[in-house]
Amino acid sequence: MKKTVPCLLFLCCLFLQGQKEKTPKFYSLDGSYFYGTIMEHNRDIGHLITGHPTGLILSWNQKTYGLKDWERRYNYPDFGYSFTYQDLKNQYLGETYGLYAHFSFYFFKRNMMFRIGQGLAYNTNPYDPDENYMNNAFGSHLLSTTYLMGNYHKKNIINGFGLQAGVSVIHYSNADIKSPNTSTNTFTFNLGVNYLLDHEAHPAYVPKDEKEKYKEPVHYNFAVRSGVNSTGVVGSPQLPFLTVAAYADKVINRKSTLLGGAELIMSRSLEEFIAYKAVAFPQQENDPDADAKRVGVFVGHQLTFNKMSLITQLGYYAYYPYKSYVEQVYNRIGLQREITKDWWASATVRSHGANAEAVEFSIGYRL
Repeated sequence: MKKTVPCLLFLCCLFLQGQKEKTPKFYSLDGSYFYGTIMEHNRDIGHLITGHPTGLILSWNQKTYGLKDWERRYNYPDFGYSFTYQDLKNQYLGETYGLYAHFSFYFFKRNMMFRIGQGLAYNTNPYDPDENYMNNAFGSHLLSTTYLMGNYHKKNIINGFGLQAGVSVIHYSNADIKSPNTSTNTFTFNLGVNYLLDHEAHPAYVPKDEKEKYKEPVHYNFAVRSGVNSTGVVGSPQLPFLTVAAYADKVINRKSTLLGGAELIMSRSLEEFIAYKAVAFPQQENDPDADAKRVGVFVGHQLTFNKMSLITQLGYYAYYPYKSYVEQVYNRIGLQREITKDWWASATVRSHGANAEAVEFSIGYRL
């Protein structure tokens, strides 16, 4: 996971609750204690791995029972919000507090649960050139964070209470909004309890429908993406970028949409990096007047949950005259929310392998 995390910030919270619902709602709570270790995904953070992190994961969940079509298609998932506290057991890393929006999916007669959560975290002790220069993992207090959880999950064993146990991975990164940004990934073992609120009123699951064929004609999309990032060099400024994209999409069923198109990327950080390299490394014959613009072509997939979608894309810079900044192949992952029939918004991370370049906030129009 290194630096890549679909940095969806709190837009994903809005995505989850952005529509009015008239159907009944049912809720649960769960909490887990965890104990683990920071994985050395990069040798540069070896000096920061000095103990076994501990912490808590507390969650509020809205249960689904198939009262809507999309709930049955995904085997009655849960969605909600989580809070995490983690002591990283290192004086330079400090502690983190995280808030997430999450989805939970169930398998093997609902005894196994997989959860993915995305949100924001606050770190108590980020990099400081004078007071904390040893922390090369976090360049800012505010971080993007993702957690993955795989649990044996048994609900309502007695009076609404159940048990859960399994493993989690918690990732922190600021996606190069501010350097340094080596990031951390913590692998943990977790043990906890869950509780169904008003457990006697929860309904039975609505039976699944027979699979139906569904398709739409090709649609055309236009999008503008923007945000700020840095060059990856410690001390470099946070500068804006702008991306203009056009692509076509083809709905192949209720869940999946295929897409492909092109985009123009204009980055002030890349302009800064070109100027920096020309001055700092004159022996490399870097051209200070090199074009910082890039043109990418991409294909992708959109996995739809009601009005919210998970976006994954793979791209290639067809025009990229300055090749010393990032790799020529890139990827994008994030969440997209339908605002109206024609308009949508998204929050995504554009990366090169596992190295995140930017968090993108987008607005788009679909013909």
